Amino acid sequence: MEVVWFKKDLRLLDHAALTAAARLGPVLGLWIYEDEVIGAKDFDARHLGFANECLAELEADLMGYGVRLLRRRGDAVKVFEELWQQTHFSHLHSHQETGHAISYRRDLEVIEWARQRGVHWQEYAQTGVVRRLTHRDGWAERWLQRMSPSPRQAPADLQGVVCDLRSEKICTAMDFGLTLDRSEAMRQRGGSAQGHATLASFLLDRGVGYTKEMSSPVTAWDACSRVSPYLTWGALSIRQCLHAAMDRRRDLLEKKSLGQRIDARWMSSIKSFQSRLRWHCHFMQKLEDEPAIEYRNFSRSCDGLREETEIDAERLEAWKQGRTGYPMIDACMRALTATGWLNFRMRAMVMSFASYHLWLHWREPGLHLARMFLDYEPGIHWSQCQMQSGTTGINTLRVYSPTKQLLDQDPQGIFIRQWLPELAQVPDSFLAEPRNMPGLEQQFCGCVIGRDYPYPIVDHPTAYRHAQEKLHHLRQRDDSKKEARRIQQKHGSRKKSSRQWR
Repeated sequence: MEVVWFKKDLRLLDHAALTAAARLGPVLGLWIYEDEVIGAKDFDARHLGFANECLAELEADLMGYGVRLLRRRGDAVKVFEELWQQTHFSHLHSHQETGHAISYRRDLEVIEWARQRGVHWQEYAQTGVVRRLTHRDGWAERWLQRMSPSPRQAPADLQGVVCDLRSEKICTAMDFGLTLDRSEAMRQRGGSAQGHATLASFLLDRGVGYTKEMSSPVTAWDACSRVSPYLTWGALSIRQCLHAAMDRRRDLLEKKSLGQRIDARWMSSIKSFQSRLRWHCHFMQKLEDEPAIEYRNFSRSCDGLREETEIDAERLEAWKQGRTGYPMIDACMRALTATGWLNFRMRAMVMSFASYHLWLHWREPGLHLARMFLDYEPGIHWSQCQMQSGTTGINTLRVYSPTKQLLDQDPQGIFIRQWLPELAQVPDSFLAEPRNMPGLEQQFCGCVIGRDYPYPIVDHPTAYRHAQEKLHHLRQRDDSKKEARRIQQKHGSRKKSSRQWR
């Protein structure tokens, strides 16, 4: 039999491991509920719920070909050993995974187990990430070459194994002692069908104003693609998304050539979406090349800038709960808890606030966001956490003003009032800084600062100056400049490929 180990690639189509296995013989699918992964600090019940929804659809799709999806729980090596004792399988297929330290260590253990048992484990590329990359020169061209072939269809020769093997029940949050999914009522649902429907609605309708509407939390919920959770769990592949975008672009150009009117915004929106698919892999490549960035500063000159062991627990908790006294921060944090999603600008802002205004080491805030983001992708996540904390050594320092962001992105308070009901009656002129309301106005609108809504946890100008002075001084040091050159050489983007996506 050919065993296909499904990890974060929960789909039937464009699945290299499944396609290769089907060519060689009958297939048995395997999914492992790994206690160490599910019990890790970056995991949440929302992740398990979404994965289970993807698994249910995948299992039904495989059964249509007579292929079983075996569910097991436990340590991966122990699961494989038990399965090997039962079947003496000799071939294992899976996609490469660029994950956190736990998955990296687990893969090394599986490699050693497979060697001892004489099992041939073949891994296949799923994204544009390149294993054992020596330098970044030409990476964009290699990405394009990998993404250019059309997405794979379901294997025509796919067939299942006739066997009588036990399968675990579907494990839920309660089985692992996880806090119940706080986003279940409002988060996106898992599965490839839902992923394709989400992608189609973006490319055919919602995405027309993407480039202009992605920054505001008022418009981003509809204008952004929202396919990121499906990419994280592999219900969609990067290649499927890229080719769907290229097909849409060709369709629009054809309509235009026939004299039909098309909205001029579509071309820039599709181009921007395609660029972000490449950037998705660009950031994952950073973690592939340097796994330590999950828990260690990109730039070692930043060691000691903030101490991970000296976190201000009160500030951290206020930030998590959306009780900082800055409405834009608080609305974003509450929306994230309830839905599992924020648009990119707001993600950058809340992380920047934790790092610069509250002066917290990026690791603990990063772990909280990892649990909250339904689309948590370690390679992207930890790079972004460090970018917004000023510890990459090469990226522009951005200290967002929560007040300015509210005035720019939600001047009418639509998003604020949705997630901060205590501010519902506050006049627009005071929404950005409710502490400035006169006492009588506070009484009139039912929002007394310090009682119904907190005073700002820090003073923005003071926190801004402190962060700027610390980082500016740090970056002027010779060791910081030397580190910046090293990081740019290893991780920095190169000139974009001259070829176009057509």
